Amino acid sequence: MFLTECPRDAMQGWGEFIPTDKKIDYINSLMDVGFDVLDCLSFVSPKAIPQMADSDEVAKNIDKSRSKTKVSAIIGNYRGAEKALKHQSVDILGFPFSISETFQHRNTNKSQEEAFDEIIKMLELVKSEGKQLNIYFSMAFGNPYGEMWKWEDVDQWAQRFSDIGVKDILLSDTTGVATPETIALLFEKIPSKYPEINFGGHFHNRYEDSYSKLKAAYDKGCRRFDSAIKGIGGCPMAKDDLVGNMPTEQVINFMSVEKAEHKLNLLNFESSYNKAKDIFHF
Repeated sequence: MFLTECPRDAMQGWGEFIPTDKKIDYINSLMDVGFDVLDCLSFVSPKAIPQMADSDEVAKNIDKSRSKTKVSAIIGNYRGAEKALKHQSVDILGFPFSISETFQHRNTNKSQEEAFDEIIKMLELVKSEGKQLNIYFSMAFGNPYGEMWKWEDVDQWAQRFSDIGVKDILLSDTTGVATPETIALLFEKIPSKYPEINFGGHFHNRYEDSYSKLKAAYDKGCRRFDSAIKGIGGCPMAKDDLVGNMPTEQVINFMSVEKAEHKLNLLNFESSYNKAKDIFHF
């Protein structure tokens, strides 16, 4: 299993500002758990996400000597990519590309075609620095805007990203509308057509729906999942207040049931879980 922990997704919408030193301590504790990737930085406008305005300082204080875990930062444009790449601690940049035209405008103030053109430029920049670009297919399973959803639309964009050399795509259920059936459909139809791309699942869902959604993707061959402790975070545009990130503890339970191999140190995870309780008050 290839596992990404997403404290950035958990923190970015949190109401009270989390002190920078507490963020650094929490992220460094997660570095000891054995995740493949930590999605923990954001180089978008601090006006849009004030919680992550201290990502420069956080990036400077991530202790990469603790493990082989790679560090990922979310970006919204080329300028954000340039800022992120100034930090040696950053290994991966993540860009949200929406299958919904409406959400692309709302999220990055660009059309899909404008975003695609900028991704081509960012991909060249990232490759020149020896780094990696992950594309999040936001609204991959549907949207709340009344726009028609077809799996063929996801396929069309996967083809275009394959053509420009993107190697990592996360099929993302931004607002929690995916069902086990639509998850199974996408993971059956898409990844097998593009073996050169590493596909994963980034799900937002109710806590009790975690197992069925993980199972739907897993049974179709997905072995790459994003999650956040206790499911904190998710998309504020989800119409259901109980929809959050995929809870990491649910992923761990799922792996235990399915006897799936992983590299997590569960004692160190418990330590990070306790730090999360202090930060997020659960």
